[in-house]
Amino acid sequence: MRSAVTRCAVSQNGLPASNITAVFPKFYSSSKDIPESDNLSFSQTVEKFYDKAVALLEPQLVKNYKITRMATEEKEKKVKGVLGMIKPCDRVISVSFPIRRDNGNFEMIQGWRAQHSDHYTPTKGGIRYAIDVNEDEVKALSSLMTFKCACLDVPFGGAKGGVKINPRLYSIDELEKITRRFTIELAKKGFLGPGIDVPAPDMGTGEREMAWIADTYASTLGHGDLHHRGCVTGKPITQGGIHGRTAATGRGVYHSLENFINSAHYMTMIGVPPGFVGKTVVIQGYGNVGLHTMRYLHRAGSKIVGIMEHDGSIYNADGIDPRALEDYFLDNKTIVGFPGAQAYEPGDELLYLNCDILVPAAVERVIHAGNADRIQAKIIAEAANGPITLEGDRILQSKEILIIPDLYCNAGGVTVSYFEWLKNLNHVSYGRLTFKYEKESNYHLLESVQTSLERIFGRGGGKIPITPTDKFEKAMGGASEKDIVHSGLEFAMEKSARKIILTSMAYDLGLDIRTAAYISSVDKIFRNIDEAGLTFT
Repeated sequence: MRSAVTRCAVSQNGLPASNITAVFPKFYSSSKDIPESDNLSFSQTVEKFYDKAVALLEPQLVKNYKITRMATEEKEKKVKGVLGMIKPCDRVISVSFPIRRDNGNFEMIQGWRAQHSDHYTPTKGGIRYAIDVNEDEVKALSSLMTFKCACLDVPFGGAKGGVKINPRLYSIDELEKITRRFTIELAKKGFLGPGIDVPAPDMGTGEREMAWIADTYASTLGHGDLHHRGCVTGKPITQGGIHGRTAATGRGVYHSLENFINSAHYMTMIGVPPGFVGKTVVIQGYGNVGLHTMRYLHRAGSKIVGIMEHDGSIYNADGIDPRALEDYFLDNKTIVGFPGAQAYEPGDELLYLNCDILVPAAVERVIHAGNADRIQAKIIAEAANGPITLEGDRILQSKEILIIPDLYCNAGGVTVSYFEWLKNLNHVSYGRLTFKYEKESNYHLLESVQTSLERIFGRGGGKIPITPTDKFEKAMGGASEKDIVHSGLEFAMEKSARKIILTSMAYDLGLDIRTAAYISSVDKIFRNIDEAGLTFT
């Protein structure tokens, strides 16, 4: 495993002075809002969660270590050594480059890419465009990606990237220049490629930016690579993307909630009846993740009573109609003024509403020691990465609030990205080879049932009509790519939830699902590294 930290020259970003709390006042907590005892950096917070899980896991790894002839002291050293390898980020690249803006001025752009672990390759993780992105953040997010992939049994190492810009302040042409240049910087330093490092969309980026990355790679360093489209996921369908990827993270949030909210065991612990029907929900962040989470929870019977956005919050005790809000947002580019709800002032107070489910789907560190005691939700689903600090997590657990952690809750995106990556390597869409066969098999099945019934019950050779149910009628045509993706995601989320729940029970963790998820992930990574002999040089 490589462990060197690679850096390029860094220049001061040429952006005009900007205060992120002024741009997104309802989401961001400034340092003065967070008590000093809880004001750890993002990467330090992830490391503390890791340390907490390892303190419980390490004795079990030593006890169950497979080489029985090794002395206990040697086992302890080996286990501690491997666990020490998993924790830090393997490497980070920092780049800066100039672009010429539409007004003729030149500006220096700064960006980073972190690769946390090579226990599986390629590494995988999004690229975000945000004015507050920094090296610490991409390192923290890359480590979360490692644990997230392990949690969902996705064979990638973790990575993350970021460019320090506010994308709202740049034209499309300028964003294309930035994206293509950043792609070249990553590729020529060995931080991009279908078998090396595979980015995806994140905050401030989407299908458009991923298409630019794929095209730039294909026309430069990847010009001879047959699998060049696999260098990035989250692409448009016409450029090698996959159906279901856009909604994947939000759908994963729904499935993560489903696997716990239908558990009588956990719902009894927090005093809430099982099931989605009638549950009240507040969602912080109406981006891609928040929007699709709202859709799925509404369909399941929950009532979305509040939505928080950077420019305002809305509330309706009778529930907000997702379709109507989507249409309004598309027309107005904001949720403010939506006629199906009333304004909620001050907007950040909506975070403390008495509700069943709170979904932080915006940014990190929004719940901390300074405000965690005000949270009244029964369940928190971490659709964002790191929305709760270390001390905030402790306070919420003391209040017996069920937290579904980020490394499991929002892993739907990377799971479906894995399906897209496989599609790009296989050069064939899911279902294409078997679609007609499945369709004909279903018709043959109905014909066989009908013939068997007529042979036994038919009178004078009369026909006995067989009428398929609506669900079977729909399935008879064969599974589409979207059907296969949705099925695969649901299976992955369900399987991982079972593993997390069993781990929680084995370690008697109660409502501490985060530690159970970390233990499950680290245990898998440890075994992969140890059994493959990827330990020490």
